[in-house]
Amino acid sequence: MSAPMNLEKVFVREVQRNDSEILQINQCEVGDVGCVVWDAAIVLAKYLESHDFHRGNDLVDKAVVEIGAGTGVVGLMAASYGAMVTITDLEEFVPLMQLNIDTNKHLCRHPVQAKELKWGSELKREFSHVDIVLVADCIYYEESLEPLLKTLDDLCGNDTCIYCCYEERTTDNKPELQRKFLHMVEKIFSVKKIPEQLVGWRTGSPF
Repeated sequence: MSAPMNLEKVFVREVQRNDSEILQINQCEVGDVGCVVWDAAIVLAKYLESHDFHRGNDLVDKAVVEIGAGTGVVGLMAASYGAMVTITDLEEFVPLMQLNIDTNKHLCRHPVQAKELKWGSELKREFSHVDIVLVADCIYYEESLEPLLKTLDDLCGNDTCIYCCYEERTTDNKPELQRKFLHMVEKIFSVKKIPEQLVGWRTGSPF
């Protein structure tokens, strides 16, 4: 079991937007893997500024949920472009997410919410209408795949779009795990892979 988070011992990663505005993302020196910003989250956050989103303009007033958010950097990037965002993770991450919301609220048009959301659990009414779901580097443990897929399915309506980005790891069972996840996803959703040249980084595989 990992050590509990200590919000008195944090360090900051700056994430610069294309217009030079800067998100200040607090990370914990001690805690679970979700306490720090991973490369796949940066890839997905920067993709939200790409031409596919008309440099962020397509996010204005969209209802966005980030799951497995950890620090919340991807959701906060969306919020900084005018989206109505809820960032979610397990209960122990809510204080860190809230700290990052408070740190960056001056960049956000709408209030950002930090909520507990355990994959596989029944969704509350507040998640009844979602335009966009953001998922960064959540394909890591085999036992989490089915709960993750259930939550994605529950969050989605007919017009919901999921943006998923993960680091292509080659150690242990990670390649097989990624293939299994993609196979499971394709049974439920229509899947389109985003060309790497549109993303700008090579550390993540987005779809």
